[in-house]
Amino acid sequence: MPDVVLRPATIEDADALRQIYNHEVLTATSTFDLVTRSLAQQEEWITARSGAFSAIVAVDDEDRAGTVIGFAALSAYKDRAAYSTTVEDSVYVDRKRGGGGVGTLLLTRLIEIAAESGFHAVMARIEASGDVSLALHAKCGFELVGIERQVGRKFNRWLDVAVMQRLL
Repeated sequence: MPDVVLRPATIEDADALRQIYNHEVLTATSTFDLVTRSLAQQEEWITARSGAFSAIVAVDDEDRAGTVIGFAALSAYKDRAAYSTTVEDSVYVDRKRGGGGVGTLLLTRLIEIAAESGFHAVMARIEASGDVSLALHAKCGFELVGIERQVGRKFNRWLDVAVMQRLL
């Protein structure tokens, strides 16, 4: 694996994040979004991610251009007050860079950020056939706590969601 630097996402990263994310929207079930994000929407997404709900990026440190090769973020799990100590994670890696440990680096740092921010639990909602994401989360200490049956529909098929959890 090349040298990878993790850092907070900035507005300048918006287009790179948008490209990684939109590829997943169009080709995979790793997100249940059906419509791609515009640059303005991605910029808004980054702007909303500050403090405990920050987004981080993985940058190829060997690339002079500082190419973003993945990103991750924490989001509120639910909006009711009793859920305030629980967050949900998101991790996306450029498909050309998958399998090299970038996802592990991102998720490991995200767990540290969640703990540093005083959260108690991190949840992951993963399309149930997403073996790579399921394995990544298991490697980082998440446990399967349930399956939501046929809760999503994408690419003309019903999709189950695996719910994984890690207590901090």
